[in-house]
Amino acid sequence: MMDRIYLDHAATTAVLPEVLEAMLPYFQTFFGNPSSIHGTGREGARAVEGVRRKVAEILGAEPSEIHFTSGGTESDNWGIRGAAGACRDRGHHIVTTAIEHHAVLHTCDALEKEGFQITRLPVDPDGRVSPQSVEKAITPHTVLLSVMMANNEIGTIEPVEEIGGIAREHGVLFHTDAVQAIGALPVNVKTLNVDLLSFSAHKFHGPKGVGALYVKRGTPLHSLIQGGAQERGRRPGTENVPGIVGLGKAMEIASERMEENAGRMRMLRDRLINGVLTEIPDVRLNGHPTLRLPNNCNFSFPGVESEALLLRLDLEGIACSGGSACTSGSLDPSHVLQAIGLSRELAQGSIRMTLGPENTEEEVRTTLHTLKRIVADLRNLRGWPCRE
Repeated sequence: MMDRIYLDHAATTAVLPEVLEAMLPYFQTFFGNPSSIHGTGREGARAVEGVRRKVAEILGAEPSEIHFTSGGTESDNWGIRGAAGACRDRGHHIVTTAIEHHAVLHTCDALEKEGFQITRLPVDPDGRVSPQSVEKAITPHTVLLSVMMANNEIGTIEPVEEIGGIAREHGVLFHTDAVQAIGALPVNVKTLNVDLLSFSAHKFHGPKGVGALYVKRGTPLHSLIQGGAQERGRRPGTENVPGIVGLGKAMEIASERMEENAGRMRMLRDRLINGVLTEIPDVRLNGHPTLRLPNNCNFSFPGVESEALLLRLDLEGIACSGGSACTSGSLDPSHVLQAIGLSRELAQGSIRMTLGPENTEEEVRTTLHTLKRIVADLRNLRGWPCRE
């Protein structure tokens, strides 16, 4: 089997050996239900509460403000729907952006059908929303702002701290989707001025199926489901103890290694971006040139269809994507790329490459060489008049 180059870390990451090792005892040895009062159950409860304290410390929060979920999608749904429902008597207006993850956009779409008014703010050609436009959109009926910390497709980092300050001034709740930010950017809930923050373990080398929602003390929030007293009565259901343990260990490692890993990935990212832009004619880099995630590269290739490009890269052992993994089955062009002004044709000729700590300079060189050759082949097949 060929050695594969994995450049799809924004979609998911491999569980670290240390994370798996930490999880294993909670599948068999300490398998008890954390709600049980006997010793086996108490071992699970101690593990869950230990992780809660650890996550809170990393985020600058209180342990009681951390609530475990099944992942980023549930956390986004819960944060938005729960806050909107709890504030319904105060107002019915929500402000978000046109480039949010579908976990946010589709939740807002559903709330709109239930009578909420949704403002979806445009972004500039680099994918940044203007804090001034956010403030201008706030009305006396606004109860919630939801702006992602960093975009999952184009990697653009949003001015979340400034927007959080605006939310505070206007007495409006503020939620941010930080799924792509944990492990890549410093995240402190107090500095960011957020009331609600979502994240997911599998984006930073933890297990799939577990995430968390930070809920600032005093934030009104309805539950999504009913059925038990877990998570302080807010999120019923037997806790995923092995997953929570894995989340905690992965987040601890990500926090400890963030500066080193981010610096290294940024170096590789810039080499890949510079190589593509200088060695392949007529290429567009999507996203902000500097205010972007340290591992994210998103390119548009005129005269090339992304599906054909991705299949050819995969056949040569290079794994990347056309955008969000959650929309990989869709034939529609990315809503993010359209929001930054790309034509339908150009959006459908775009790919995302996202690096991880294990990627090497040799892999970047191989990827650049392979990409250059395949793009030329595909353009020649279509008789596309590229400029040398």
